[in-house]
Amino acid sequence: MRGHLAGELADYEREHGIDRTTRLTREVLEPVWRRSRELGFYGIHLPEEYGGRGISHTWLAALKEEVAAGGRTLGHSVLGEMGGPLRAGDIFRHATERQIEEYLLPVARGERACCFSLTEADAGSDVRAMRTTAVRDGDGYRLTGHKVFSTAGPFADFAIVIARMDGTENSYSAFFVDLDGPGRRVEEGATPMSGEHIEADVVLDDCFVPAANLIGAEGDGMRIGLGRVTVNRLLHCPTLLGMARRAIELSLVRARTRTVHGEPLLKLQAIQHKLADMATEYYAARSMTYGAIAALDAGVRPRLEAFMCKLYVAETAFRILDEAVQIHGKEGLTQGSEVEYLFRKVRMFRVLTGTSEIQRNAVAKGLSMYAEVLAAGPDATNRG
Repeated sequence: MRGHLAGELADYEREHGIDRTTRLTREVLEPVWRRSRELGFYGIHLPEEYGGRGISHTWLAALKEEVAAGGRTLGHSVLGEMGGPLRAGDIFRHATERQIEEYLLPVARGERACCFSLTEADAGSDVRAMRTTAVRDGDGYRLTGHKVFSTAGPFADFAIVIARMDGTENSYSAFFVDLDGPGRRVEEGATPMSGEHIEADVVLDDCFVPAANLIGAEGDGMRIGLGRVTVNRLLHCPTLLGMARRAIELSLVRARTRTVHGEPLLKLQAIQHKLADMATEYYAARSMTYGAIAALDAGVRPRLEAFMCKLYVAETAFRILDEAVQIHGKEGLTQGSEVEYLFRKVRMFRVLTGTSEIQRNAVAKGLSMYAEVLAAGPDATNRG
């Protein structure tokens, strides 16, 4: 993995002049998908019958961390996070055989790309406030609504769309929606603070979707959508850890090579203490993350731990990047420097897949439930 990131992929980026502000196209990305699949990385987490190697969540996390620590612009396409099988999440578990053959296996082979469309302008953290609706119409449904922050949307062939069933308050369904038909269009999305052009708006206007494209049962959409988010929330943590690790490595190099008054920064105790704190916090965040992921591999659904990990790892990574900027001084404030980009990128993760405040709310709710069990006495605790 390290050899591919630092060698062949780095060469490909240089040859094509690709940096973090490049508007990515299928023409640029498809060779990366195909080569990653040839090397066995693309979709490596999938079962063997779908072309993967069926690796554990722990191994996948280690690979995600390594990709993030590699610092490559196109690193997100090596394992299939950018429109590939990782973007589809665990939709394989809910899809029919026809849907797997028509939609998901081509994604796993790097032949098609997908995006996930859940968020709306006024329905981000409160996803149940969504206004996109699905109306039954003969042998299908008609979808109308406006989705935002559909990552990989600019080059996706289809979207996995969550919509509220028309006339209901709390019934949502999930659909495969091809993006090249009537009643649907893909618009350029907002540019996030990372500067990457990877987001799109998916606009649906009386868009007909056949009933065969319904994912799972009618009304299962929110469970499918949020179930995917729960796992992704935990698997975002290794990516954050990789970026934090990269920042520590860059800071070590900077402290060793930058001289002040004739001596390296690394000789200053203030800098030594910053680096010591950064490394210690990284170790603590990494330990709790891989502990929760090990539980996931053991068959436990670590829902509360996932909230804890997302909260702690996002906040810790941000503190590490803040110190990295401080150590780099003026260079850390300059657009185009890697540590400045990492600072902006990591800052986003304190909001993505739920803000830190939402993670705290979820942890507090879990603790409140545990407190009720404790208040019921030892018999109730033993029964739990």
